[in-house]
Amino acid sequence: MRMHWREIIRRPVVTEKSGYLVDLYNQYTFVVDSRANKMQVKQAVELAWPEVSVEKVRIANMPAKRARRWRRIAVRKSGWKKAMVTLAPGDSIDLFEGV
Repeated sequence: MRMHWREIIRRPVVTEKSGYLVDLYNQYTFVVDSRANKMQVKQAVELAWPEVSVEKVRIANMPAKRARRWRRIAVRKSGWKKAMVTLAPGDSIDLFEGV
């Protein structure tokens, strides 16, 4: 099943930990489609940013979470998939271009 790179990469994960990984290991974190595999994520990143080359992709399935509010109402947050993409030394992605 072919997906466009914009369907594979949903959004970047912008947290303190992801910023630390960018500075230390040149590793970017993205929320990706739940059907995407490592090769598709690698191709999507290289299509979205043609000037970078991907060295390694790690994928983690984040579990769904359940919580209770006001004793009776149960709230469920669906699971999602994240990809940690390691770029070649010297390459970088400007996530906030034009902001």
